[in-house]
Amino acid sequence: MEQELKIPNHVAIILDGNGRWAKKKGLPRTVGHVNGMKAVQRTIAACQKFGIKTLTVYGFSTENWSRPKEEVDFLMKLLLRHLINKANKIIENKIRFVVLGDKSRFSPEIQNAMKKLESDTKDFTEFTFNVALNYGGHAEIVKATKEIAQDVKDGKISIDDIDEKIFESHLYTHDQLPPDLIIRTSGEQRLSGFLLWQCSYSEFYFPQVHFPDFNEEQLKIAIQEYSKRDRRYGKV
Repeated sequence: MEQELKIPNHVAIILDGNGRWAKKKGLPRTVGHVNGMKAVQRTIAACQKFGIKTLTVYGFSTENWSRPKEEVDFLMKLLLRHLINKANKIIENKIRFVVLGDKSRFSPEIQNAMKKLESDTKDFTEFTFNVALNYGGHAEIVKATKEIAQDVKDGKISIDDIDEKIFESHLYTHDQLPPDLIIRTSGEQRLSGFLLWQCSYSEFYFPQVHFPDFNEEQLKIAIQEYSKRDRRYGKV
């Protein structure tokens, strides 16, 4: 008898292994990134098929700027191309698109494309696709702290008003539920600064597969593993 699946509301994925996938095949790292983008599209479709409501992917961290310039330049071109070319499909499928991270370091073209797609999809409620870009969990927490400190300084709130709810209202995910399941592909078992505040009670799954090979079957295996977990949230 097949196991009954408990479908997570929110799945978050650290997209790891694009470069190693390419190296294993004797291909340039850039080919790995292109195939990683294709895997993202497959994963969105698979999440919708399973009834998952939110998918968050870790696309580009604050530390990734230190990669070789040629690779970063390629990633920026790839990002812009997908923001433009996939916009209509995202809108047609009624997917809410949200960028988590500091947009200010991106080129004006990329910033405009991000903001336009966010604006064009802001009223969709069936499925949310978050992309963490120029994102770091420490940076997000510092940003929230500074904003709250400014609100105290401006007299909008008092120190005694500060609680978890107010803090969360200053995070990039302020209007969303935390991830139920965090997946990191390629076998690495660390968060690398991903959703540090939000992951307090997330379940973790670390498949060996490199992200360009991630597909619907891999997602189903992750959900099967998640379905075995007993989530107690600190209770007995």
